[in-house]
Amino acid sequence: MGEQTEQFRAARDGLLRLRTDYEAAIDEFEWPRFEEFNFALDWFDEIARDNDAPALWIVEEDGREGRWSYRELSERSNRVANHLRAAGVRRGTHVMVMLGNQVELWETMLAGIKLGAVLMPTTTQLGPIDLRDRVERGEAEFVVAGAADAAKFDEVAAPVTRIVVGARPERAGDIAYADADGAAADFEPDGPTRADDLLLLYFTSGTTSKAKMVAHTHVSYPVGHLSTLYWTGMEPGDVHLNVASPGWAKHAWSNIFTPWIAQACVFLYNYTRFDASALMATMERAGVTSFCAPPTVWRMLIHADLGELAHPPAKALSAGEPLNPEVISRVRREWDVTIRDGFGQTESTLQIGNPPGQPLHEGSMGRPLPGYDVVLRDPATGEEGDEGEICLRLDPPPVGLTAGYWNNPDKTAEAFADGVYHTGDVAARDADGYITYVGRADDVFKASDYRLSPFELESVLIEHEAVIEAAVVPSPDPVRLAVPKAYVVLAPAWEPTAETAEDILRFCREQLAPYKRIRRIEFAELPKTISGKIRRVELRTREQELHGDGGEAPSGGREWSDADFPGLKDG
Repeated sequence: MGEQTEQFRAARDGLLRLRTDYEAAIDEFEWPRFEEFNFALDWFDEIARDNDAPALWIVEEDGREGRWSYRELSERSNRVANHLRAAGVRRGTHVMVMLGNQVELWETMLAGIKLGAVLMPTTTQLGPIDLRDRVERGEAEFVVAGAADAAKFDEVAAPVTRIVVGARPERAGDIAYADADGAAADFEPDGPTRADDLLLLYFTSGTTSKAKMVAHTHVSYPVGHLSTLYWTGMEPGDVHLNVASPGWAKHAWSNIFTPWIAQACVFLYNYTRFDASALMATMERAGVTSFCAPPTVWRMLIHADLGELAHPPAKALSAGEPLNPEVISRVRREWDVTIRDGFGQTESTLQIGNPPGQPLHEGSMGRPLPGYDVVLRDPATGEEGDEGEICLRLDPPPVGLTAGYWNNPDKTAEAFADGVYHTGDVAARDADGYITYVGRADDVFKASDYRLSPFELESVLIEHEAVIEAAVVPSPDPVRLAVPKAYVVLAPAWEPTAETAEDILRFCREQLAPYKRIRRIEFAELPKTISGKIRRVELRTREQELHGDGGEAPSGGREWSDADFPGLKDG
């Protein structure tokens, strides 16, 4: 066992030992700061020696399944690495990985790390236009994709070598992934991997602008996810299910690095359409002990019978967007388990969270995690206080933070200005140090000169039984400058009628202070990025088009105002 392996294990074991002692973990934890490190060689292969414990378990909707041990994935990734090397992949080669939840994805990720390639995980949902942009800006030379997705690159002008999974390639120049079966089972790296070498390029989901390319090194995610490990409380032997699509950072967080740091088993359930009962039945059969899902999935689960899962996971987690308190309360009542929220970004690992064994403050996403020095700064003055933009002190920089935005020095300089890293998210801190999310800096707005958080209003909206999802944006108003308007997705049993609108508006009136009340409501599907995040920028633009002249827009039966209902008028 090498020196890097021993140092990494010591840091990991220290966090496991202190996983319920937050104060001690904050005081004692120090990032291992390597000059050289390769997660696949220095960690995964080391823990995989003679290790037949399951590392990956995939269950399909039709009941088919596959399990692979640590030892099997170590050897298989060696073969894939040798196959990729024979195809021309070298240290620093940019490789787009465009695969679903299939074993080849994990083999390719490990193989790419071993080679020192620059990996560009990409969702299979992309079409030729987006792929052209990503291949060109990301300087991709190779792509690993299924046959159907590989065909999309016919319309990409930039030359890219396609390694085709699942079928023999028909196009000249394409390479069959399956030929890795004949490659050598032993892998010899071409030299050491520098810790600051580029490893990953992730495209942000682009909720407000064109997607940026977030750069991560061989330590920022592989080592940085020690903080995520502490938040999850994951331990050796856990069976961890994370509901996240391949191609996005959260997939790497919870389906690659964190479980394998913990020596747990990554569990996947592939389905074409979400079915809460089927998901819970699969979790029961597999004995899932750790479960992480975005708020959208948690909200759909509480509309089902949670009692169908007789043995709920001991570790219940949510990340991606803030989780509403009502969901936490429902799950606690039904499962006797508390969902622990956390905050991070594509640009970082988990910065703030509720680790196991700590008291929770209702609605809070927790406290700074070991290794992160979090401050809240007033966006206008830069002064530190108990409310402001979430920023990270950089003296020294946390290991789990991005190296910057690829080929975008201006955006990088903006994010790292004034001695801190700027997240662009606004939060408030209470007297005990717990941090509550307010919203993206771009999403917070003023109505009647009061500063409003869309998240706070959305949290109230989804407490109404008719609302499964909601997005609040400012709607122009000639008197108040703007008023809060809610775009609402209804639960299956409810109809988008005036009666439903009045019922929801009345509920909000009872729950919210007058200056926070929802004044307009519209039933509609929410525009989202392909990663599932709400594009509030589209909704704000639509409101300007509807109400920007100060008048009332024709509703066409889609929008209602509190002024439409005599019992709700209050001036």
